[in-house]
Order: sequence, then structure tokens, then C-alpha cells
Amino acid sequence: MHIEMVANNGYDYLRLVESVRYVRKDGRKSVRKKVIFNIGPLSRFDDRKPDFLQRLKESFKNGTPLITSLSEYTDKKPVREKYDICLSKGDPDCIGQTKLFSHCLIERILEELGLIAFFNRYKQFTDFEFDLLGFFRLLVYGRILNPRSKIASVRQNNDYYDPLVKDPYEFNVYDTLSFVKKYETNITNKIHRHMVKNFGRTTKNIFYDVTNMFFEIDDADEDVIDEDGNIHVIGQRRFGVSKENRKQPIVQMGMFMDEQGVPIGIKTFPGNTLDHQTVISALSTTIDNLDLPRLIFVGDRGVYTGPNLVHLVRRTHGYVVSRSIEKTNKKEKDWIFNQVDYKHDKDDVDKKTGEITFKYKSRIFNRTINLVDENNNLLESYKLTEKVVVYWSKKQYDRQVAENKSFLEFVDKLVKNPDSFRITKAQTKSLKKFMKDDVIDKKTGEILDSKRLLHMIDLDKISRFKEHMGYYQIVSSELEKSEREIVAIYNGLSKIEAQFRLLKGCLDARPIYVQNPDHVDAHLLICMIALIVLRIIQNKIVEFKDNQDPKRIKTTKWELGLSGGRIQTALNKWTVDLLANNYYRMHNITDPDLKLILDSFGIKIPVQLFGKMELMSLKTKIVITT
Repeated sequence: MHIEMVANNGYDYLRLVESVRYVRKDGRKSVRKKVIFNIGPLSRFDDRKPDFLQRLKESFKNGTPLITSLSEYTDKKPVREKYDICLSKGDPDCIGQTKLFSHCLIERILEELGLIAFFNRYKQFTDFEFDLLGFFRLLVYGRILNPRSKIASVRQNNDYYDPLVKDPYEFNVYDTLSFVKKYETNITNKIHRHMVKNFGRTTKNIFYDVTNMFFEIDDADEDVIDEDGNIHVIGQRRFGVSKENRKQPIVQMGMFMDEQGVPIGIKTFPGNTLDHQTVISALSTTIDNLDLPRLIFVGDRGVYTGPNLVHLVRRTHGYVVSRSIEKTNKKEKDWIFNQVDYKHDKDDVDKKTGEITFKYKSRIFNRTINLVDENNNLLESYKLTEKVVVYWSKKQYDRQVAENKSFLEFVDKLVKNPDSFRITKAQTKSLKKFMKDDVIDKKTGEILDSKRLLHMIDLDKISRFKEHMGYYQIVSSELEKSEREIVAIYNGLSKIEAQFRLLKGCLDARPIYVQNPDHVDAHLLICMIALIVLRIIQNKIVEFKDNQDPKRIKTTKWELGLSGGRIQTALNKWTVDLLANNYYRMHNITDPDLKLILDSFGIKIPVQLFGKMELMSLKTKIVITT
């Protein structure tokens, strides 16, 4: 057997081959090659020192191959069984410096997502002279392991056991962001195709929600107006309804998620864009480009509008969307709160108390949607037939009561003893929506006469507020699905909220410091890629746990395996340090969380010291998909 290098799609490729004798049809003897083992691309193993291929061949003949995976094919027993390490006082090697090794797992996931090959290939279409792939790696690895600013992410280059970029010029990171923005559709589509092929992505139901990210700036962006007075560029960083009650300008971001809880794509909007105004544009620029078969769009009440639903139906898609009960007309409210026709299943009764914990009902409803132009002129009336499902959940009721406990107690005390009651500023804010229309100063929003507080409160509004607790309304195009099926589909939307928490939590997606609109979009796409990597790791852990114990009861329907924060902490523990004589020592592989991650991917770390090539070989053995 011997090692040879061949061309494979324009790249140098290593393989182990054996010469096999055979007899040709004409009776003559001949020799042909038999591939014993496909080693991999030369670039994956090359240590950048002279004559690597020759040294590799010689090491294989000597029984100590530079690539560990070749050890099982050599007849000679490795001669190195002991390590000769000699240190003396004052030697710099006496003080260890740990370097990250966990990025090798992230790298393999990016390979399975098609992104490493994508950036290698697309660099040919640019005039970039810097290491585009290296900078992309720095952005993604940094976002997952130690999220910092863009320049700080580049400065993390030497934190990895093998620096990703040689002598990086820091400001090339912004050129990388420009590239990511230019090819964002290609990147999203590439990820989707590989998610379907390698990770079993399914999109029968897709989930959509909107969040926003803030900037630590005081002033919003202004629109750029051309000479004719038309808006040339719409300002992106705008004041809007912040999900975190921030007073700074924000940018809106809509995100789609698949049935495995992995992001599909994102779309950004100016910060003053309302949630429901994002849907059609987000669908058109993200989902429509993927050429998906019929799907069911799942969203919350913030995206419920007639035009959005018509857009979906006209593209043969379906929908399951919640609808505000408060904004429903009186006739429909009467039907919702009329207890006639509500039903429950056997499991919906508390065995101890006999109390009903869940009840539901539905009806088929015909709705007319008036489509108008930007000047509110009627364009068309479109008829939708949909299934309206309403349900009451004790779990949801108890949660809403707990969330409003202090306010409800305050109102009860006020009713019992109105004359000697004092109200705080916070309580005033909570009460405003329950005030009668003629008692609030329209200019300041303050209560006109707090001494007459009880008489100012519309107790009927508070009564309706209590009555609505625990009730939910869902509308769907799926007329044949049962109430339970529709509710189950809608409940999957909760997982996208968990993804937003991951983005804003351990991935530190905000505040956003870049200001160029293209760079803002690229930053959020990088964050989405980092989130996809984390979700793949989480799903792999759940799969591993299920395989270990098929009878295991999951803690929740959308179990995450390990939280994003724990994964991040564990990956930062997976380090190596360089000892004397170019030996590397692995750290913390028995840490419980890190061990769980390694076991989930079938990564076996031998108890030994490693040479540089052995570390690289360890990476190539990581199997992401099976």
C-alpha cells in the first residue's frame, strides 16, 4: 500500500491505494490500483512545512504516519510509546498557554452546511486579496465562543490553536461583511439545501416571528431624499416599539424556523416597521426563493392581517395564526365566551380536583378581505374560508394571573377602600388602559384627578380583562385538521422565541455596533449562522440521549439538550496547550457538559499527547451526519 495524490474537482486529494494484479480478457496479466482509504483534501492536513507529501509517505512506511487515521493500515507498530519532554528553569514552555480547539467541531458543521466550500469557491468571483474564508471563520467562531465586536473577533485569531488568518489586516473584516451581504441569498439557499440533504430538514410547517435589536446611539437615521423629493434610501435605525422597552433606535428582524427548530432565513426592516408589515416582504425575499412545496405558515397575532393570509393562500400555502380576542368584534366575542359547545378530552381533567384544565371548540367561518392600495383605494375583495379554534387553558390562565397578581390585588384594595388610597407612578401606568376615556389628559397621558381614582376606572374593562385570561384564538386555512392538531402546530411557535433568547443572550447579537445598513444585515446573518450551529449541536445531544435510552421521557416537547450558555461554556473548555518538542496536551475532556457534546458526535479523544498532524487528523474524524 502507498499514498498518492490525485486531482479531485480541481483540488489536490490524498488517498491510500494498493496495486492489485489481475488477468485481462485477452489473457495477459496486468496491474491496477485499488483505493483502500480516501484520506481527504491535501489542504486539510498540510502543515505548511516543506515536502509534506514526501514526509507523509515516509512516516507511513516507518509505521508512524503523520495522519493518525492511517495507523490501522500500517503493518509496523508505532515506535513512539513514551514522550521525551525536557524542560529547564526559565524555559518559556514551563508556562502553559491554552488555545481553543473546539472550533474544529464548528468547522466540521460549517463544512456540512456547505459554507466552507461556498466561501472558497466564491472568492474566485471577487478581487479580494485577503483570506475571505479565514475572516468568515473568525466572525462565526467568535460569535459562538466569545462574541465581541468585529475588530475584537479578528483579534481573537491567536486564541485558536492554529491561527485562522496569517497576519490579518483588521479592517478586512468589514470587506467580509460586505461580501456576506452581497451573497446573502446564495448563503441562505446553500444552507437550506444542505440542511435538507444532511440534517433531514422538514418544512411542512414553518414558524415566523419578529424581534428587534437596539443600537447604543441617540439619534435615528433619516431618510435620504433625492433631488425630486423622493426617498432614495430609507433610514434603517429608527425608533419603534422595542421588545425590551429600550429608548434607543432599533432595527426589526423577521426570522423563519423549520420543524426542527433551526432558522431558515432572516429579513431586516427599519425599526419603525410594524410586525404585520414584515410578512409579505420576508416571505418574498426568503421563503419564495427556496421553491418549497406547500407549507403551513405559523405566526402570532402580531402578524395577523387579511392581506398576509391572502398572500399565503394565493401561493397555495396554508396558515395557522393566532388572532387577538380583544380586537375581535362583539358577535365573535359572544361566541368565544359562550360556554356552549366547548368540549374536553379525558386527559383534560385534573385527577385530584376533577377540575377541567383544557377546553376547546371551533367553527368554520367565511371572511371577506378587502385588499387596498397605498392610498386606501379598494383593489379587490377576497373571500377566505377558515377554521376558527378557541381554547381555554388553566396553565395559561394561572400564568396570566401570576403575571398580573400585583395589579389585580391593587384594584381589589382600591375598590374596598377608595378614599384613603394612594397610587404610585408604576400603578398609574398599569391603570391607563382601564380608565374611562374622559379622565386622561390627552396631551400628557396623566390622570386628571387622582383623588377620584375609583370613579375614573372602568370596572367593566377590568372585568373583561379577567374574563379573557386563559383564552386563545387561532385561525387556520386547514379545515380538515382537528382542533388539537391546529393547537399543537401553533404551540411550536414557542421554540422560535427560545431562538431569539439565544441570539440576544449567549450569542450577544445586540447592541449592534456596525452602522452601515449592509453590515447590519451581514452581522445578523452571521448571528443566524452561529445560531444554526448551536441548534445542530443541541439537536444532536437530544438524538444521542434518545438513542442511549429510547424510553427516556423528554422534559419538554421542544427539548434543547443543553442550553446555549452551557454549550458555549463547555466549548470554551475544550482547549489544548503546546508542550516541549511540539507535543500538544488536551484539556477538560472529562467535563460533564463537554463530554456530553463529544459523545453526541461520537468524538473519542485518546489518552495521549498529540502532534500537530494528529490534532488535524482528530478533526477530520469528526462525523456530523450519519
